[in-house]
Amino acid sequence: MAEPGGSTVFDDTLARLRAMAFRGDLTVREIPAPTGLAPFAFALAGDVRPDADSGQSPYGTGRLVVLHDPGEPEAWAGAWRIVSFAQAPLEPEIGSDPLLADVAWSWLVDALRARDAEYHDAAGTATKTLSRGFGTLAAEGDGSQIELRASWSPAGDLVPHVDAWAELVCMLAGLPPGSEGMEVISTRRMMRG
Repeated sequence: MAEPGGSTVFDDTLARLRAMAFRGDLTVREIPAPTGLAPFAFALAGDVRPDADSGQSPYGTGRLVVLHDPGEPEAWAGAWRIVSFAQAPLEPEIGSDPLLADVAWSWLVDALRARDAEYHDAAGTATKTLSRGFGTLAAEGDGSQIELRASWSPAGDLVPHVDAWAELVCMLAGLPPGSEGMEVISTRRMMRG
Protein backbone atom coordinates (compact mmCIF):
# COMPACT_ATOMS: atom_id res chain seq x y z
CA MET A 1 0.00 0.00 0.00
CA ALA A 2 1.45 3.37 -1.01
CA GLU A 3 1.46 6.30 1.38
CA PRO A 4 1.92 9.99 0.54
CA GLY A 5 5.66 10.61 0.16
CA GLY A 6 6.56 6.99 0.88
CA SER A 7 5.75 3.33 0.53
CA THR A 8 5.32 1.01 3.48
CA VAL A 9 6.08 -1.98 1.23
CA PHE A 10 9.28 -0.36 -0.04
CA ASP A 11 10.37 0.74 3.45
CA ASP A 12 9.86 -2.79 4.83
CA THR A 13 11.82 -4.30 1.95
CA LEU A 14 14.56 -1.70 2.32
CA ALA A 15 15.00 -2.54 6.01
CA ARG A 16 15.44 -6.23 5.18
CA LEU A 17 17.94 -5.52 2.40
CA ARG A 18 19.97 -3.22 4.65
CA ALA A 19 20.13 -5.99 7.28
CA MET A 20 21.64 -8.54 4.85
CA ALA A 21 25.03 -10.09 5.57
CA PHE A 22 27.38 -10.85 2.69
CA ARG A 23 30.36 -13.18 2.39
CA GLY A 24 33.62 -11.74 3.68
CA ASP A 25 35.17 -11.60 0.19
CA LEU A 26 32.64 -9.00 -0.94
CA THR A 27 32.51 -5.50 0.50
CA VAL A 28 28.99 -4.14 -0.04
CA ARG A 29 27.87 -0.59 0.62
CA GLU A 30 24.80 1.47 -0.08
CA ILE A 31 25.24 4.10 -2.78
CA PRO A 32 22.94 6.84 -4.08
CA ALA A 33 20.23 5.34 -6.23
CA PRO A 34 19.58 6.77 -9.68
CA THR A 35 16.63 9.14 -9.88
CA GLY A 36 13.86 9.28 -12.42
CA LEU A 37 13.61 5.52 -13.04
CA ALA A 38 10.95 4.79 -10.43
CA PRO A 39 9.23 6.51 -7.50
CA PHE A 40 11.36 4.43 -5.09
CA ALA A 41 14.89 3.13 -5.57
CA PHE A 42 17.72 1.59 -3.55
CA ALA A 43 21.26 0.88 -4.77
CA LEU A 44 24.25 -1.15 -3.64
CA ALA A 45 27.86 -1.38 -4.79
CA GLY A 46 29.95 -4.47 -4.22
CA ASP A 47 33.71 -4.93 -4.59
CA VAL A 48 35.57 -8.23 -4.39
CA ARG A 49 38.43 -7.97 -1.91
CA PRO A 50 39.04 -4.25 -2.38
CA ASP A 51 42.46 -2.76 -1.71
CA ALA A 52 42.60 -1.34 1.83
CA ASP A 53 44.21 1.90 0.69
CA SER A 54 42.37 2.76 -2.52
CA GLY A 55 39.09 0.90 -1.95
CA GLN A 56 39.37 -0.32 -5.56
CA SER A 57 39.11 -4.01 -6.43
CA PRO A 58 41.54 -5.59 -8.88
CA TYR A 59 39.24 -8.63 -9.03
CA GLY A 60 35.73 -7.44 -9.78
CA THR A 61 32.93 -5.09 -8.92
CA GLY A 62 29.19 -4.81 -9.23
CA ARG A 63 26.21 -2.52 -8.79
CA LEU A 64 22.60 -3.38 -8.04
CA VAL A 65 19.53 -1.14 -8.15
CA VAL A 66 16.16 -2.15 -6.73
CA LEU A 67 13.31 -0.17 -8.27
CA HIS A 68 9.75 0.00 -6.95
CA ASP A 69 6.76 1.54 -8.69
CA PRO A 70 3.37 0.78 -7.11
CA GLY A 71 1.85 1.73 -10.48
CA GLU A 72 3.29 -1.52 -11.93
CA PRO A 73 4.75 -0.33 -15.25
CA GLU A 74 3.71 -2.50 -18.15
CA ALA A 75 7.35 -3.16 -19.15
CA TRP A 76 8.08 -4.59 -15.69
CA ALA A 77 4.91 -6.68 -15.46
CA GLY A 78 4.90 -5.89 -11.74
CA ALA A 79 5.80 -3.32 -9.10
CA TRP A 80 9.50 -4.26 -8.77
CA ARG A 81 12.50 -4.31 -11.09
CA ILE A 82 16.12 -5.20 -10.35
CA VAL A 83 18.91 -3.76 -12.48
CA SER A 84 22.37 -5.23 -12.02
CA PHE A 85 25.89 -4.80 -13.30
CA ALA A 86 28.95 -6.95 -12.65
CA GLN A 87 32.40 -6.89 -14.21
CA ALA A 88 35.76 -8.55 -13.72
CA PRO A 89 39.13 -8.61 -15.46
CA LEU A 90 40.17 -11.92 -17.03
CA GLU A 91 43.14 -13.65 -18.54
CA PRO A 92 43.18 -12.89 -22.31
CA GLU A 93 42.86 -16.61 -23.08
CA ILE A 94 39.65 -16.80 -21.05
CA GLY A 95 38.33 -13.55 -22.55
CA SER A 96 38.62 -14.97 -26.06
CA ASP A 97 36.52 -18.05 -25.22
CA PRO A 98 33.48 -17.95 -27.55
CA LEU A 99 31.20 -19.30 -24.78
CA LEU A 100 32.22 -16.76 -22.13
CA ALA A 101 29.15 -14.53 -22.55
CA ASP A 102 26.83 -17.54 -22.34
CA VAL A 103 28.59 -18.77 -19.20
CA ALA A 104 28.32 -15.34 -17.53
CA TRP A 105 24.57 -15.23 -18.16
CA SER A 106 24.14 -18.82 -16.96
CA TRP A 107 25.92 -17.95 -13.68
CA LEU A 108 23.28 -15.30 -12.99
CA VAL A 109 20.42 -17.66 -13.85
CA ASP A 110 21.99 -20.45 -11.77
CA ALA A 111 22.53 -18.12 -8.77
CA LEU A 112 18.87 -17.04 -8.91
CA ARG A 113 17.68 -20.63 -9.26
CA ALA A 114 19.89 -21.87 -6.39
CA ARG A 115 18.19 -19.37 -4.07
CA ASP A 116 14.65 -20.05 -5.33
CA ALA A 117 14.53 -16.41 -6.43
CA GLU A 118 11.59 -16.36 -8.80
CA TYR A 119 11.64 -13.81 -11.61
CA HIS A 120 10.24 -12.99 -15.02
CA ASP A 121 10.92 -10.64 -17.93
CA ALA A 122 14.71 -10.98 -17.67
CA ALA A 123 16.90 -9.08 -20.11
CA GLY A 124 20.59 -8.44 -20.34
CA THR A 125 23.87 -8.28 -22.18
CA ALA A 126 27.20 -9.95 -21.58
CA THR A 127 30.13 -8.06 -23.05
CA LYS A 128 33.67 -9.34 -23.29
CA THR A 129 36.54 -7.09 -24.27
CA LEU A 130 40.13 -7.78 -25.25
CA SER A 131 42.72 -5.04 -25.04
CA ARG A 132 46.40 -4.47 -25.79
CA GLY A 133 48.49 -1.57 -24.55
CA PHE A 134 50.70 0.46 -26.88
CA GLY A 135 53.25 3.22 -26.41
CA THR A 136 53.58 4.10 -22.74
CA LEU A 137 50.91 1.50 -21.93
CA ALA A 138 52.72 -1.34 -23.72
CA ALA A 139 54.07 -2.66 -20.42
CA GLU A 140 50.52 -3.48 -19.35
CA GLY A 141 50.37 -6.14 -22.05
CA ASP A 142 47.16 -7.83 -23.11
CA GLY A 143 44.02 -7.77 -21.00
CA SER A 144 40.45 -8.91 -21.04
CA GLN A 145 37.25 -8.16 -19.17
CA ILE A 146 33.74 -9.57 -18.82
CA GLU A 147 30.79 -7.34 -18.05
CA LEU A 148 27.23 -8.49 -17.40
CA ARG A 149 24.32 -6.07 -17.35
CA ALA A 150 20.96 -7.58 -16.51
CA SER A 151 17.52 -6.68 -15.29
CA TRP A 152 14.56 -8.74 -14.20
CA SER A 153 11.25 -8.47 -12.40
CA PRO A 154 11.46 -10.34 -9.09
CA ALA A 155 8.57 -12.28 -7.61
CA GLY A 156 8.34 -12.67 -3.84
CA ASP A 157 11.12 -11.90 -1.40
CA LEU A 158 13.92 -9.68 -2.76
CA VAL A 159 16.64 -10.90 -0.36
CA PRO A 160 17.43 -14.02 -2.44
CA HIS A 161 17.76 -11.83 -5.55
CA VAL A 162 20.31 -9.56 -3.89
CA ASP A 163 22.15 -12.60 -2.57
CA ALA A 164 22.25 -14.07 -6.10
CA TRP A 165 23.71 -10.80 -7.45
CA ALA A 166 26.43 -10.93 -4.76
CA GLU A 167 27.30 -14.49 -5.80
CA LEU A 168 27.47 -13.45 -9.46
CA VAL A 169 29.95 -10.66 -8.69
CA CYS A 170 32.18 -13.15 -6.84
CA MET A 171 31.83 -15.80 -9.56
CA LEU A 172 32.92 -13.38 -12.29
CA ALA A 173 35.93 -12.50 -10.12
CA GLY A 174 36.95 -16.16 -9.94
CA LEU A 175 35.51 -16.94 -6.49
CA PRO A 176 32.88 -19.67 -6.76
CA PRO A 177 30.55 -20.50 -3.86
CA GLY A 178 32.40 -21.93 -0.87
CA SER A 179 35.71 -20.30 -1.81
CA GLU A 180 35.68 -17.53 0.78
CA GLY A 181 39.21 -16.80 1.95
CA MET A 182 40.84 -18.79 -0.88
CA GLU A 183 43.23 -17.26 -3.40
CA VAL A 184 41.65 -15.74 -6.47
CA ILE A 185 42.11 -18.05 -9.45
CA SER A 186 44.18 -15.59 -11.52
CA THR A 187 47.26 -13.91 -10.06
CA ARG A 188 47.68 -11.77 -13.20
CA ARG A 189 44.68 -9.70 -12.11
CA MET A 190 46.69 -8.39 -9.19
CA MET A 191 49.51 -7.31 -11.48
CA ARG A 192 47.18 -5.41 -13.85
CA GLY A 193 45.31 -3.68 -11.00
